[in-house]
Amino acid sequence: MAKKRTYVEEMLNMSDLPDTTPYQSEIPEFFAGCKVLITGASGFLGILLIEKLLRCCPNIEKMYVLMRAKKEKSPEQRFEEHFNSPVYDKLKKEKPNFNTKVILIETDISRLDLGLSPENRKRILDTNIIFHGAATVRFNESIRQAVNINVRGTKEFLLLAKEMPDLKAFIYISTAFSQCVHKFIEEKFYSPPIETEKILTLLDILNDEQLEKLTPALIGNWPNTYAYTKAIAEDTVRQFSIGIPSCIVRPSIIISTAKEPMPGWINNVYGAVGVVMGAAIGLLRTLHCPPEYIAELVPADYVISHLIVASWDIAKRKNKLLSIENANSEIPETERVPIYNYVSICQNPITWDRFLNLNKVYGMQVVSTHAVWYYMLVLNRYKFMHDICVIFLHMIPAIIIDSLLFLLGQTPTLRKTYEKINKFNSAISYFSSQQWQFCNDAVVQLWERTNLADREIFDFNIDNLDWESYLKHMIPGMRVYLLKDPMETLEKGRKKYRKLKIAHYTIITVLSILLVWGILSLIIRIISLF
Repeated sequence: MAKKRTYVEEMLNMSDLPDTTPYQSEIPEFFAGCKVLITGASGFLGILLIEKLLRCCPNIEKMYVLMRAKKEKSPEQRFEEHFNSPVYDKLKKEKPNFNTKVILIETDISRLDLGLSPENRKRILDTNIIFHGAATVRFNESIRQAVNINVRGTKEFLLLAKEMPDLKAFIYISTAFSQCVHKFIEEKFYSPPIETEKILTLLDILNDEQLEKLTPALIGNWPNTYAYTKAIAEDTVRQFSIGIPSCIVRPSIIISTAKEPMPGWINNVYGAVGVVMGAAIGLLRTLHCPPEYIAELVPADYVISHLIVASWDIAKRKNKLLSIENANSEIPETERVPIYNYVSICQNPITWDRFLNLNKVYGMQVVSTHAVWYYMLVLNRYKFMHDICVIFLHMIPAIIIDSLLFLLGQTPTLRKTYEKINKFNSAISYFSSQQWQFCNDAVVQLWERTNLADREIFDFNIDNLDWESYLKHMIPGMRVYLLKDPMETLEKGRKKYRKLKIAHYTIITVLSILLVWGILSLIIRIISLF
């Protein structure tokens, strides 16, 4: 039975568009001559997006890269250092003059005027494509900072976009967990926890102390200020994108690259990467996580390809969508602003147990010289069991080691390290201990609308991902790019790890003997009482 076409598909009547051969790539041609603006350019996704666009869409006319001063470095210093990343090695080899197209724009997303000078504001009005990825991703960010960046910044960029006469597409990068208070998350808008203007008004009239006191009541069932503000920001896009060809992309937990521009590249320890890294070096030993639950993970380069294809698709439909709006015809919100749940559970799921076991198997082959103990990670279904493991596997060892360091005249550090690890554990347990269901029909349909040539260049079909092959490169990538431990030290790492293994099992054996001896002694004493 033929699938019924949606209202907008009927109105657009895609069949009246000019035919193109399925072997001719449309997307690089679409970007030819375009001016692209990227917010969040210094972030993990921003770096990969810049690289992919400049390498695979070589005829882009200009790329505006927005950066702010940070950590006592000027935007100019950060911009210069930005392209020292190994991510750009392939681009530098294939397109050595790429930097002539990249233009630094100084900005501060959290400010009312976006921190743009009048000259820069005027300069970027010729933008054709906006990828808005700037956000604070810290779970424990203050409510003021989270709202200013994630909500106010999004609103201000949408208002700025309305001033751009030749804008073809506005892509907002959200998260699959923006609506995590719902167990089944569809590709649609949900009622926000609070209206955009109301939360902005609260920021204007309350001081920081008042806001912090009010935060628990504000976020309610949302786990943190990040998910809370992302939920509001999606509704901000819905409200302020009228007249702008827009879409929202909701990727789930983003991890290392699978293929491009190199396998296994990563530059942060957020979420699942932090779990793998902590376990690999022997510090993280317990996680509140039912082993059979799905690990909702997606490779970073797949997300990047999806973002680029989504921008092309939105721009392709721009004129007819706007003509429908101008005719005052009713358009469903998710037809006017498509939402894409970019997740793995619908097509190619992997459980936490399999994900972590594969990382263990391949991690043992490329152990780092920075490992401090042998691998031991317990997945606990129940919170109380996890809390017990935290005491015996984290806190007690930390107290013992720090005491020894103190007696030897060295600085105790392990207890503070475990306080940070336990704080990280608490932050992610909401996501590792629960299971969500998603709908990703819009993502699948977008893939079906791309031709064969574009599928080769911009592969975002999660069906194509071989988890085992992919994870085989993840640990080596983390070793090299996060721990800065080159593969040349591999044999040294293995020798150290053999010693750690002997020490680990020696302690386990001794403790087991002591435990059995203690139990037997207790039993004998009880029997002797009778």
